[in-house]
Amino acid sequence: MQFPRRFLPSMHVLCAFEACARLNSFTAAANELSLTQSAVSRQIKMLEDTLGSDLFIRERQTVRLTVAGEAYAHEIREGLKRIAGASLGFRANPQGGTLNLAILPTFGTRWLAPRLPRFLASNPGITVNLVTRLIPVEFKLDAVDAAIHYGTPNWPGAEINYLMPETVIPACSRALRDQYGFTEPADLLKAPLLHLVSRPDAWERWFTANGLPPVEVHGMLIDQFAVATQAAIAGMGITLLPEFLFQHEFMNGDLVPALDAPMRSVEAYYLASPTARAAYPPLQRFRDWLLAETEAYRLES
Repeated sequence: MQFPRRFLPSMHVLCAFEACARLNSFTAAANELSLTQSAVSRQIKMLEDTLGSDLFIRERQTVRLTVAGEAYAHEIREGLKRIAGASLGFRANPQGGTLNLAILPTFGTRWLAPRLPRFLASNPGITVNLVTRLIPVEFKLDAVDAAIHYGTPNWPGAEINYLMPETVIPACSRALRDQYGFTEPADLLKAPLLHLVSRPDAWERWFTANGLPPVEVHGMLIDQFAVATQAAIAGMGITLLPEFLFQHEFMNGDLVPALDAPMRSVEAYYLASPTARAAYPPLQRFRDWLLAETEAYRLES
């Protein structure tokens, strides 16, 4: 898309505006940019003339943004961040490309990280930057090219690729299982239950899936699987864990199933990306690789 040049102020003017907006001072912005105060004032006046409206309210020796100026400053700041990030990524890898990927912490560390070297080996020109997110990414605000998402495929404005389903199993220490002697689903209500903040109704779903009437369950709230897992290993309670992510703990005996009662989650794992980035070559290559890596999980479902 080609933009009319009259709507594209120079980078010097935008940087001056961002500094003034952040510091609420033309003088402070001038010092930061190594310019004179009059030079900064001229740049702001030039930008206001281009936009056809004032950006700042000038009161004696102080300035403050107008309401519209605040909104404009937010957009410009995000734009400058993206430009700086793109330039940094190109400088770090001028021969390939950079993929900025948002990942779920446990999925990223336990499933993706051990496999990622294979992708990098087969795509030596691509650099992958990882950031963790516990909540869905807002692509308009987060400078990422894609996100690995757990939930439903309802994501307006994004291209969604189904990766794999998930089966959860109630897990605890062997000592806790022996202490309570679980024999049926209702027995788990007698023990402490560990709840993941991002899945507040997981236990209710599990009990319903196992034939119990709707029940209210209480217990410790934990924000990440890693902490919930360690709490379960320490005998603090029972937690619902994705089976494919915690095979190591089950194999070495740190955790055992409280009951042999797995449940297929309603939600699943997806790769989400802005539709505008669909043709970005590093994203295309990563998407193809990730779909191939997760094919066996989809075939099992």
